Amino acid sequence: MPRHIVCLTFDFDTQSGFIARGMTTPTPLSRGEFGAMASGRILSLLKERGIRATWFVPGFTIESWPKESAAVVAGGHEIGHHSWAHIPPANQTRAEEEADLIRANDNIARLTGRKARGYRSPSWDLSEHTIDLLIQHGFLYDTSLMGTDYIPYRARRGDVAELGKPFKFGEPTALIEMPISWSLDDYPHFEFVRTPTTVLPGLQPARAVMQSWLDEFLYMKKTVDWGVLTYTMHPYVIGRGYRMLALEGLLTELANNGAVFVTMEQAAEEAKAKLFS
Repeated sequence: MPRHIVCLTFDFDTQSGFIARGMTTPTPLSRGEFGAMASGRILSLLKERGIRATWFVPGFTIESWPKESAAVVAGGHEIGHHSWAHIPPANQTRAEEEADLIRANDNIARLTGRKARGYRSPSWDLSEHTIDLLIQHGFLYDTSLMGTDYIPYRARRGDVAELGKPFKFGEPTALIEMPISWSLDDYPHFEFVRTPTTVLPGLQPARAVMQSWLDEFLYMKKTVDWGVLTYTMHPYVIGRGYRMLALEGLLTELANNGAVFVTMEQAAEEAKAKLFS
């Protein structure tokens, strides 16, 4: 019987991403702070629709916004690992990456009673050590790579990419990869960011973006009998009023078209049993 899964995921960064990029003046920090406020309206919407989601919460947010983080757990949602300080692993040494991973996992364990089973890297940029570290620390899945769209796959380690030479594929691991895409992330569509060197224009019409997101689900439904589609959102981005209204419309259309909403952990367990047992 066909089954088409949707995972709603929220990267609860608050100010961490701005701090990691050196944007520590009051206005960018206040943009992150908006996410702490907006998390409440997102939780209310999820409760109203009876949807359990996955929140990737940096240790920074757990320590800086304890009440808001606890509210996510109280809502019945999965807490995934999203680093402590929102520094991309590709910018860290192995020792720095592991220390950050352990520190954030300790925060998650104190918040939820157990360590995270899923991982999402800050800025979706893994290091050559990340897969090994996730396996070493007992993770079930990663959701940072883009090798497929609807079908989870085994994350590999040891790939070799050298200019002028054929690509060498590494070995598949037991870590399940739950694929993502920048096109299904609210940040590049909506956020306006101006720095001395770049401008990210964002500010796209919310309903147009939600229509594209719905079309992605409809294509999955058309082309595969079983699949998982992951949407990535940030409370300080999607939490703006007019975007929330557009999101409400998307959730209605997804439900009307047979979407099954589950956490990423549930989807990864289902993929493990269906594809890799």
